[in-house]
Amino acid sequence: MEQSSAFHLTMRLDNVGVITIDVPGEKMNTLKEAFAGQIREVIIRARENPQLAGLVFISGKADSFIAGADIMMIAGCKSAEEAQTLAKQGQKVMAEIAALPFPVVAAIHGACLGGGLELALACSQRICTVDDKTRLGLPEVQLGLIPGSGGTQRLPRLIGTSHALDLILTGRPLRARQALKMGLVDEMVPQSILLDAAVALVLRGRMNRPPLAVRERLLNGPPGRALLFRLATKKTRARTKGHYPATERILSVIRIGLEQGKNSGYEAEAKAFGELAMTSESEALRSIFFATTALKKERGAEADPYDLRSIGVLGGGLMGGGIACVTAIRAGLPVRIKDVNAEGINHAMKYSWDLLSKRVQRKQMKPAERLREMARISGATDYKGFRQRDLVIEAVFEDLALKQRMVAEIEQHCMPETIFASNTSSLPIGEIAAQAQRPENIIGLHYFSPVDKMPLVEIIPHTGTCAQTIATTVSLAKKQGKTPIVVADKAGFYVNRILAPYINEAMRCVLEGEPIESMDNALVQFGFPVGPVQLLDEVGIDVGTKIIPVLEKAWGSRFSAPDAFDAVLNDGRKGRKNGRGFYLYSAAGKGKNSKKRVDNSIYTLLNIKPKPQLDDKRRAERCVMMMLNEAVRCLDEDVIRSARDGDIGAIFGIGFPPFLGGPFRYIDHLGAGCVVNVLESLMHIYGERFAPCEALRRMAETGAKFYKLVDKSDNHIDSEA
Repeated sequence: MEQSSAFHLTMRLDNVGVITIDVPGEKMNTLKEAFAGQIREVIIRARENPQLAGLVFISGKADSFIAGADIMMIAGCKSAEEAQTLAKQGQKVMAEIAALPFPVVAAIHGACLGGGLELALACSQRICTVDDKTRLGLPEVQLGLIPGSGGTQRLPRLIGTSHALDLILTGRPLRARQALKMGLVDEMVPQSILLDAAVALVLRGRMNRPPLAVRERLLNGPPGRALLFRLATKKTRARTKGHYPATERILSVIRIGLEQGKNSGYEAEAKAFGELAMTSESEALRSIFFATTALKKERGAEADPYDLRSIGVLGGGLMGGGIACVTAIRAGLPVRIKDVNAEGINHAMKYSWDLLSKRVQRKQMKPAERLREMARISGATDYKGFRQRDLVIEAVFEDLALKQRMVAEIEQHCMPETIFASNTSSLPIGEIAAQAQRPENIIGLHYFSPVDKMPLVEIIPHTGTCAQTIATTVSLAKKQGKTPIVVADKAGFYVNRILAPYINEAMRCVLEGEPIESMDNALVQFGFPVGPVQLLDEVGIDVGTKIIPVLEKAWGSRFSAPDAFDAVLNDGRKGRKNGRGFYLYSAAGKGKNSKKRVDNSIYTLLNIKPKPQLDDKRRAERCVMMMLNEAVRCLDEDVIRSARDGDIGAIFGIGFPPFLGGPFRYIDHLGAGCVVNVLESLMHIYGERFAPCEALRRMAETGAKFYKLVDKSDNHIDSEA
């Protein structure tokens, strides 16, 4: 066998062949086109033993079985036919494994996703470790694709149609216990005995699998199946708003396989895979995957990060509690919280306790494990325990003098090399560092709420921040499970700067008489997870009004907020946080099936009578075009380092529709000339705030794009800007 093969065969004395999967030079195993031949080769060699009892597939990597197929294979396809051929090759090799006349066991530890799970499904049995790193799933829908190596056909027959639809339509991975309960795996064992248990499973011979539950058998019959697919289709369309074509094809392909037989199902699967691979939605979703993968490898600066051993957090509010939580639980670092009173510390610690308790309730961890996690978090009302903190994250009120005082106190009570990271959403980092003895240690670290759910952080160095401080802060963010982008220390940074004109425009529409729910629904239909008015309620109306004056002072009248904001705040409305905003938050409006309702008294307060005048397209257009224009300005002014960072910031920070790939990919899709024309049309109707920025005009004149075309010869994807 060639030395570079990813599949290595070892024959044991008990006549069990162990095939170890270990892709050379890569941290995780991914399936590549060339592997089909390698798999066939090791199987042929194993079958040379006339006493062969069976085979075990196991990974040679520390923490992954197979993390999926190599996405670059799809990027290299020039046509739907090429991608379809790729799927058929995968189906063929999986069919050959499934047809072997002896037991074949997949011994799974770590990530077993996409093509990795499809290989496991082709085996006669599956066994996995109980380890928390073990995850099984078919996440292809998140890339705008469907499983293409038989997964849509094998999974429903193994675990039942309803479970299979749920897993394939959402792409959500299962933990080991969930996979065992669902029947996806046959056994679950500690990692230390995985291979021995897999071999024992082979030597026991093929299992007689228990029949599916009565409910699943009923759903597999024609009447039950029709009802199941009708409900699944309705639920899926409500969630996707028709923006993700892969979900419709998943439903169709699974149904074809169940009603017309596996062969028809495999044909439909390969055809759908090929056609979906060429869609703009899949291209956009795959671009997000490539961008986040690239960001994981970047340090943020040309320096080695410090080793982090312990972290401090200043402020025990919602943000402080969330930051302490992701630091202790995800990064695994000890955290010391300081607040002015014990109540604040208790509140911050409750954040982590509540989150861990949900895991205990779901049987994802044991009570003893919860206590071990909580032991990493401590707190005090003074600076005891702060002397040796490597990095301190400040999460106090948005008040410059207060933050400057925090800098001085950390410089007094911590080590000279301690990094001070401010979680500010609007205040310039240079001003926070203005009176610092060691300004090179000061940096911005802007989280988004809720901290445990929002994936983005903005890293904001000021002109005096040293490279090692940047690299260390980026390193911490990654440990916390965040996707960090480094942005310039300019008013609003990036995310809030593109968000403010978007929300302002929605408010202007409301003041013109557009109903609040109509504005929000228009942007949800466009692809945002929530509408702009509801988002303002969620973020906090008071927070929004603090950021707007900073932006207006720096960037001019296009950021001026409608006067209505003052009236809303003067009425004591802060949004969800105090139960008073544009929407109702009374207990009566929180029923399980109730839809969020607008507080109609807001119209009286604003002295307007709601009357729809615009259609959904124009409502969305006005808000989105303001965002796109500002995003281009941010890139032109070097607020962000690349179009890629701008796209990731918008998608992960404010929920810009992923299927559009971010503001810059969306502009490329529309064409800069088209965007300029729309903005000029809006400018003539609504005013100068819609004037296209100079960078967009230049691009429109030259036909330039933010992203180069994919080079199919070397699969290189890059940004021009």
